[in-house]
Amino acid sequence: MEPDLFTAAAEERQEKDPAASPLAVRMRPRTLDEVVGQQHLLKPGSPLRRLVGEGAGGPAGPSSVILWGPPGTGKTTLAYVVSKATNKRFVELSAITAGVKEVRAVIDGARRATGGFGKETVLFLDEIHRFSKAQQDSLLPAVENRWVTLIAATTENPYFSVISPLLSRSLLLTLEPLTDDDVRGLLRRALTDERGLGDAVTLPEDTEGHLLRIAGGDARRALTALEAAAGATLDKGEAEVSLQTLEETVDRAAVKYDRDGDQHYDVASALIKSIRGSDVDAALHYLARMIEAGEDPRFIARRLMISASEDIGLADPNALPIAVAAAQAVAMIGFPEAALTLSHATIALALAPKSNAATTAIGAAMEDVRKGLAGPVPPHLRDGHYKGAAKLGHAQGYVYPHDLPEGIAAQQYAPDAIKDRAYYEPTRHGAEARYADAVEWTRKHLGRKGS
Repeated sequence: MEPDLFTAAAEERQEKDPAASPLAVRMRPRTLDEVVGQQHLLKPGSPLRRLVGEGAGGPAGPSSVILWGPPGTGKTTLAYVVSKATNKRFVELSAITAGVKEVRAVIDGARRATGGFGKETVLFLDEIHRFSKAQQDSLLPAVENRWVTLIAATTENPYFSVISPLLSRSLLLTLEPLTDDDVRGLLRRALTDERGLGDAVTLPEDTEGHLLRIAGGDARRALTALEAAAGATLDKGEAEVSLQTLEETVDRAAVKYDRDGDQHYDVASALIKSIRGSDVDAALHYLARMIEAGEDPRFIARRLMISASEDIGLADPNALPIAVAAAQAVAMIGFPEAALTLSHATIALALAPKSNAATTAIGAAMEDVRKGLAGPVPPHLRDGHYKGAAKLGHAQGYVYPHDLPEGIAAQQYAPDAIKDRAYYEPTRHGAEARYADAVEWTRKHLGRKGS
């Protein structure tokens, strides 16, 4: 890292008074061996090991890497370890504050350092997904020619947020959410380590368990909550962090959900799949996560309307009207009251009998159309209202169903190419059993050969 006067002064202050830094900063690993979790990325010979000098260089030198993972899984920590352990020049930029000008300045400095001093440069770019396509394009020559070794971090799916040329020139390393055991080990280290709390407080099992639930696999969140609870405990003149003190200092767990990223789609998908699976409690959990994350209620309502037709259909003909009514209601009232309406609709859909017959029916029909199975409309079904239609044979021989006692006319409706196709195959779930009987009866009276 290239510190300026203020950065150097801040680092000097932290060295003299470690308590001046947040606990999460003080407990940052100093070596790769101190990193918790992500062991799949830290094997001998891995790109990260080679970045800190553990491996061959030259033509087989370490590639640029993109670190993708949820918040608190160690992306910045890994870059920090590299900055401390490597003998390379290390420069850090954040896509929140930097632009093309700053990137070009780093690249120019890297070329000078390589040419003048033979010093390689590692560029850590945090939150690369915030860079526009043009800004990411500015990195390509430096990465391709290895003027810099790029370490880019993102919480967004890089296949959506990072340009393809940059992806193809980098190794994508996926960081997994930390397990409870990972976070537990980190907390216990923070309690005893001199860089951390130095045995100033203890953490009983019930408090530790709640702290792990609050963390949700996020190391930074866990350490921040621990620091707040430990401070409150010491202010009380106590040495044990009680569950009550933790609950007082950490009012609620932050919702682990990014409504602008791929988790937006993951949680929405989980909601719909829980409804499809008839697990009303799981569906309500995901609905609550979306509401607490500030999701647009209209987006949720749209997903429910789709679910009503895709997964329920005629097994419960009331499902779609309920979903449509919910969509109309949330558009008029908004949050917080819209949460009640969305809950109403979610429960109704989750507990409704399920059928995807409407989904598979239109899918099969569209597939045949794409294959060219169409053909001309039978002449007796064609429009006969214009002058000259009769001479063409249009509408001739058409039987009007309402003229018959049973209201059904046994004549060919489909084109010849698909006249025996049976697209709709109803289940006997819920109300669709009635439609199954109707389909069987009508096909028989139409003289259909298909089943």
